[in-house]
Amino acid sequence: MPRALEPAEPILSAEGTPYSPRYDDVYHSAKGGLAQARHVFLAGNGLPLAWAGREQFVIVETGFGQGLNFLATWQAWRNDPQRCTRLHFVSIEKHPFTRQGLGQLHAGLAELLPLAMQLQAAWPEALPGLHRLAFEGGGVTLTLALGDIETVLPKLAAGADAFYLDGFSPARNADMWSPAVFRGLARLARPGATLATYTAAGFVRRGLQEAGFEARKAPGFGGKRDMTVAAFRPGWKSRRHAPSPAGDWKVRHAIVIGAGLAGCAVTERLASRGWQVTLLDAHDGPARQTSSHRAAAMHAHISADDGLLSRLSRAGNQYALRAWAALAAAGHPVGWHGCGVLQIGENEAESEAQRAALEALGLPESFVRWMTPGEAATHHHAGVPRGGLWFPQGGWVAPPDICNAQLRRAGDAVHARFGTRVDRIRRCDDAWQAIGHDGATLASAPVLVLANAHEAPRLAPMRHQVIRRVRGQLTTLAPEQVGLLGQWPDCVVTGAGYLLPSAEDGSVRVGSSYEADEGPLVARTEVHAANLERLAGLLPGAGEAVRNLDASRMSGYVGVRTVSHNRLPMIGQMPDEAAAAAAAVALRGAHLRDVPRLPGLYVALAYASRGLTWAALGAELLASQIEGEPLPLEADLADAVDPARLLLRALRHGQVVRTEEHSGGASG
Repeated sequence: MPRALEPAEPILSAEGTPYSPRYDDVYHSAKGGLAQARHVFLAGNGLPLAWAGREQFVIVETGFGQGLNFLATWQAWRNDPQRCTRLHFVSIEKHPFTRQGLGQLHAGLAELLPLAMQLQAAWPEALPGLHRLAFEGGGVTLTLALGDIETVLPKLAAGADAFYLDGFSPARNADMWSPAVFRGLARLARPGATLATYTAAGFVRRGLQEAGFEARKAPGFGGKRDMTVAAFRPGWKSRRHAPSPAGDWKVRHAIVIGAGLAGCAVTERLASRGWQVTLLDAHDGPARQTSSHRAAAMHAHISADDGLLSRLSRAGNQYALRAWAALAAAGHPVGWHGCGVLQIGENEAESEAQRAALEALGLPESFVRWMTPGEAATHHHAGVPRGGLWFPQGGWVAPPDICNAQLRRAGDAVHARFGTRVDRIRRCDDAWQAIGHDGATLASAPVLVLANAHEAPRLAPMRHQVIRRVRGQLTTLAPEQVGLLGQWPDCVVTGAGYLLPSAEDGSVRVGSSYEADEGPLVARTEVHAANLERLAGLLPGAGEAVRNLDASRMSGYVGVRTVSHNRLPMIGQMPDEAAAAAAAVALRGAHLRDVPRLPGLYVALAYASRGLTWAALGAELLASQIEGEPLPLEADLADAVDPARLLLRALRHGQVVRTEEHSGGASG
């Protein structure tokens, strides 16, 4: 159970320096925070020279505070003609300021104020976990890790080129300067990674040395005689799980198969990093199959234990909203309707469980709060039978509009070939090839991403990646039918089913079924009738009128979801099942990083009913893995969606043996 975050307050000391009464310490030297950032953290790490001419540079910071170190680094990057192509700044913060608090502290920043205002505009909710913010068209990426350093640092998945070891003084905040923290930094350090900190405390220097850093004193700042600088040069050679190196692709070209929510998001994220993408889809345009319906809702998931589904849902929800806002800012709006989502329990017991979870988590009300039936009826015309969770940032959108916006944003970087069915894929030398039904090569590239839902197992070996098809049917009520029911909610209502507000033509949608994929994909009267029963349960006052509607005269959308064994998506590099089978005995005690992988083959699959929630974040995760960048998710969450997770379980249980089927490889 994560602790609720306690925001910092914008308090100034008698000298006018930002001050924390919680730690009885100032956030930076009284001689100036910006000057300290430049002397201690930039110059102490040899910046900007250290990133000159590089494709990627990663900085990890302990203690974001008011963000002066980040802002100073961002400014130095902007002013440097030899800057790296992509700067990643990963920072941990236990007590984040609010957006308003940052605004007060940043008011006097003068030359940095334009950058500070961009930071404030992008500032996330005070929610535990990772928050990825992009600036400079993706050239500068800030990944905020909000939470206790003891909890967050072990879950960071990043390869660091430099460290800013900041935080309140060791005497007042010992947790930030512990041997466990130093070992955690060493785990992230790439060979030769540098480190700088304002303190010259001997135990800090010795702790860094024990973790593999060569540490020494250097001239300090603002009246301090000394500070500490270091470089990662361990005296031992064995690093079983070294951090990922930066991507070294001679050709940045990828094939993406599938042009739904998953594939279009991957295409846009790769294009943003300078990749050329060949997008292949059997249909006559994007979003023609599962992603084709014109209205879908999105809201986060809440559970008392804040388990994997809840954390993934929260991360995906927040990232999607930022991604869609970025598309709109670039001139490609997705038509998001942020009307809010009310989630009610299916019965009183479930309702009480919702309320208990909400109280236990202590999440900010701007993200989720409790709404009574009276408030729902008065303010949203929702005559629900009981109170529920109100997600003010939730809403609905048409998935095809998102896909089209992403492809427009990718621009000339994407070569889309619609009406093109891939018969098989094969590895040839250092490239993947997509082969058509006539045996011709449709495209060849070093990276291939399968984003084609239930079609993926036809192209790649997935003996241990279990996915299944689940049918779903929505029911559409025409405007005249809606009029018979009285006032209709102006928000999304969900519980044992869901309903959406009126579309532009006055129609509404109710759903959805979740059933075995059997028979043709055509609407069934009995499913429309079941959807109407769901509607009557959500709006009891309209129940009689609902039951008078003729289900046989209803229309609706029918689609197929692709679902994994535990309803979590499959995102990442595909395992090499043949190689794993050949080394099955040695892999009995393996971790996910030990599982052999098929070079250049990735998947973004099994989004089930949460394509809106997971597609954008999944694409960012995939692109980060391909490029060797810091991941936008904690390591345990990335592991939870790893396509090798079931293979790993089978290896650990001795259930993988070498067979002719395995030895067939991945040629498709």
